[in-house]
Amino acid sequence: MEAKKLKTFDDLQEAWLEDERQELINGEIIKRPVARFEHGSVQGDIVTELAPYKRDKGPGGWWIAIEISVRYGEHQCPTHDLAGWRKECVPEKPRGVMDIPPDWVCEITSPGHEKKDLLDNLLLLQKHKVPYYWIISPEDQSLIAYKLVNDRYSLIETVDHTVKKVRIEPFTEVEFDLSFVFGE
Repeated sequence: MEAKKLKTFDDLQEAWLEDERQELINGEIIKRPVARFEHGSVQGDIVTELAPYKRDKGPGGWWIAIEISVRYGEHQCPTHDLAGWRKECVPEKPRGVMDIPPDWVCEITSPGHEKKDLLDNLLLLQKHKVPYYWIISPEDQSLIAYKLVNDRYSLIETVDHTVKKVRIEPFTEVEFDLSFVFGE
């Protein structure tokens, strides 16, 4: 039996010539799910809530990107729904595919693709010591937040639509309006 050949970042770049809605997960090129309104709405609303962090005044000090590909090695290049880098770690505005692991990642689940967010990305980000990982489910109207503690993710927050406002690491200076994020 022949071993399965893992795809590389070079293979992904070649695949992008045909369709950029692909990512590299565990050495396999995967087509990303079709964008849904619920997904895009939550994504945009989280960015709105994070706006103060993107400015130099106020809590500031972050580069926040939507739909950003991050290369974690030759066989791993997922596209994160949202990711952020502290400007103290990345002083110049980033360009292109990122090679530096983010300080925060937020994934918004899509039906049929939950394993990628709940397991694959969690393990990948933990391995690469991404300090914070959030998972949001538009369907369940829930947010789960993890923090890296002793090289392992620890649950720091679980909230659903019944919680209207919350402060969650690493963005505790601003209260998130979850009723806005979940479209209530």
